[in-house]
Amino acid sequence: MVSSRVVPLVLATALFMENMDSTVIATSLAAIAADIGTDPISLKLALTAYLVALAIFIPLSSWMADRFGARNVFRVAMAVFMCGSVACAFSSSLGAFVVSRFIQGMGGAMMGPVARLVLVRSTPRHRLVDAMAWLTIPALIGPIVGPPFGGFLTTYFSWHWIFIINVPIGIMGMILVGLVLPNEVRNAPRRIDRKGFVLAGSAFALFAFGCSVISLPALPPVYGAVAAAAGIGLGAIYVRHALSTRYPLLDLRLLARPIFRTSVVAGTFFRLGQGATPFLFPLMLQLAFGMNPFQSGMVTFASAIGALVAKFCANWMFRRFGFKYPLVISTTVSAGGILAMGTYVPGTPMALILGILVFTGFWQSMFWTGSNAFTFADIDDKDAGQANTISQVWGQLMFAMGVALGGGILELTHKLRGGGALVLGDFHIAFFVVASVGFVATALFLRLPHNAGHQLTQGGGVH
Repeated sequence: MVSSRVVPLVLATALFMENMDSTVIATSLAAIAADIGTDPISLKLALTAYLVALAIFIPLSSWMADRFGARNVFRVAMAVFMCGSVACAFSSSLGAFVVSRFIQGMGGAMMGPVARLVLVRSTPRHRLVDAMAWLTIPALIGPIVGPPFGGFLTTYFSWHWIFIINVPIGIMGMILVGLVLPNEVRNAPRRIDRKGFVLAGSAFALFAFGCSVISLPALPPVYGAVAAAAGIGLGAIYVRHALSTRYPLLDLRLLARPIFRTSVVAGTFFRLGQGATPFLFPLMLQLAFGMNPFQSGMVTFASAIGALVAKFCANWMFRRFGFKYPLVISTTVSAGGILAMGTYVPGTPMALILGILVFTGFWQSMFWTGSNAFTFADIDDKDAGQANTISQVWGQLMFAMGVALGGGILELTHKLRGGGALVLGDFHIAFFVVASVGFVATALFLRLPHNAGHQLTQGGGVH
């Protein structure tokens, strides 16, 4: 019989690829931009394209898993992600790179959500925190290995190799999934909400694209404003459709559950801040501190060390103290870490920067482990798939918004200053703004009752 911890470890192969890929790209933005003839801020569109693809296709993940089986969907998703990686490596223009990242996002849209759905359906609720921790431990190796390894490849070889490396990892993952991942009992697949898919997908894509383009130097801002407004309009139409349809693509009625609603809303503000930092921080280290990609990668990987340590004590933390206060502390420390980035100058002791990154990485990881389980505290098993897709698609959309927010502030301060090269002060202002957004999550979690999520730390469970 396969160990209960082997399945999450194998599923984490996909998360390892995704997390390593995102951190590798962050350290290589300047090199990629120079090679394909664009500027680093414009490459924000490529980061956004990946997240937009996630937001469009994640809603289909639960239906696809029920219709075709989680194991089959998972393997196909890994294959699509690898194809997108190869396309990225051969991209020679911004347009080609954006399209390739979108293809990667199509694969990523199925990998992470299906992995989490398999665990939620097969794990008793009181063991869910532990299962989520085991799922994400190997995934955290990606951010540890990614920045220094990707920086090394970019500095001493070529940025193209940071994408090609996904191919052997993906092949190994597909083989292991076929051997280990069970053919779990599925829900009977209901009729797909085609109208909802068109409305929701178009709304997410237009809104995220529009917010990114508003601050994109390559296109007139009015294009972004029109696209974002159209996305908001389609989103409003989708809400009406979802509330009047028996089986909507995203069942927004689940937001009536207080814990689920708090998890989604507070997570929105947390993700806005966290989504901006992987774009801003490596770019600041390279453009304002004069580091090369390898040097910046050796700095940014420090947060992943703290994150890895957190996974081994997360289960004890939430069992001992519940969910409210660890979530409050983790959001406060994480936003404070972003605020600290807005004070760094080339003379700041590197030991201090690394220490803060390790400490904030620990609490960021604590948040992800706890919130991933906390989301399902008042959700019935039959609604787990819907809750999973809603939280995942909204979370990814907010990450896209975080990239747009960080890049937008950077470009705005740059223009108000009269143009020219980006300077350290531009980055500082951006960090201050996104940190203030992150602190809103703390205020929302403070409103939780003391025993919120107690079902997840006791022998019972929500069924």
